[in-house]
Amino acid sequence: MALRPGAWLVWAVVAFFLINLFGVIATVVLDSFGRTWFSGWLPKGYTGSNYSDAWSEFSLGQVMTVTFEVSFLVVGISLLLGVPAAYALARRDFPGKKAVMLLFVLPILVPPIAYGIPLATVLYKFHLAGSLTGVVLANLVPSIPFVVYTMTPFIEQVDPRLEAAARMCGAPTRAVLGRIIAPLLLPGMLAAGILVLVRTFGMFELTFLTAGPTSQTLVVSLFSAVFSAGIRSAQSIDAMAVVYTGSMLVLLVLALRFVNPTQLVARTRD
Repeated sequence: MALRPGAWLVWAVVAFFLINLFGVIATVVLDSFGRTWFSGWLPKGYTGSNYSDAWSEFSLGQVMTVTFEVSFLVVGISLLLGVPAAYALARRDFPGKKAVMLLFVLPILVPPIAYGIPLATVLYKFHLAGSLTGVVLANLVPSIPFVVYTMTPFIEQVDPRLEAAARMCGAPTRAVLGRIIAPLLLPGMLAAGILVLVRTFGMFELTFLTAGPTSQTLVVSLFSAVFSAGIRSAQSIDAMAVVYTGSMLVLLVLALRFVNPTQLVARTRD
């Protein structure tokens, strides 16, 4: 069947985007294995030593450790604080609820650099910036509201009559939350945790503004390697970029494996 002119245009734009994306990624991957690449279509020889050089030159072991420490701490604290807040917002009506919801959505909608600078100023004032604690606190600002908005639809899908029936049968609040609510909310908590993990792993602005020499995550360390003073091997930097891109790809695959996007917006109505 012949395609309409509009369809040809759409496919042409998609093909152009994919070709450019593949070209950029392939160039970085090839250079990360290349010996030298100053001219020609391909590098002059290949080696895997660029990755070991990058690992030692940029202390990737320590950087990866800090990255996962920050990411998992942010995920754990965000779930610990965000899930009860989402439960209260989903189950209770109170004066000013819309204003509270608006306050929660602001850190998600506003670019991180807009509030990152005053936030970093406050953290430096209290001697928290430049440490792992400061990086975690900065990343919690958008992560907790993100958990709240992710968990609220899951909580609204749980029939309140299940809780009422359990209470009528004499179940205490701890049993209702632990044996009835928690198992039903586990898929939502998993989804929120994975999404916050991906978001924190790739968060640059807030981490860059609050990190110190020993609390840099992978994305900040990559930026520093590219733009800081000194002469560094382009192949080693590209190897570091491949490590970062590969890590993000794994996290995104996990997110798509366990997270159903329709669950994040579907809400039941009486």
